[in-house]
Amino acid sequence: MGLVVPIRHEANDYRQYSLQDVDDLRFLQRARAVGFSLEEAGQLLDFYRNPQRKSAEVHALVVEKMSKLDQQWLALNLMRQPLSKMAAECAADDASDCAIINHLAEKPIVNNMPFTLVEVSNE
Repeated sequence: MGLVVPIRHEANDYRQYSLQDVDDLRFLQRARAVGFSLEEAGQLLDFYRNPQRKSAEVHALVVEKMSKLDQQWLALNLMRQPLSKMAAECAADDASDCAIINHLAEKPIVNNMPFTLVEVSNE
């Protein structure tokens, strides 16, 4: 993505990172560690490099990220609830009957659906 562009030596194509490059890489690493995507971390790096930045813009980016994380947490929690119920109902023994498989194989109650299921032949 070109967020940090080290100097390249012509003779061997080795990269040489300046102290500022290392500082920028550490900044990106910390941003990634708290959940920012590489693109978002790049935006934050632009703010970091810009002494004219406005903290309100940085704050807005962080608040937006927290909102997205809250939405993800809610979605994950909605997935976790039925998994927890299935795990609690499972005997977890050597029997072939499995409450988890049975639950996942359940067919929906057709009477509550606003449409009718019709079987169609493949001919």
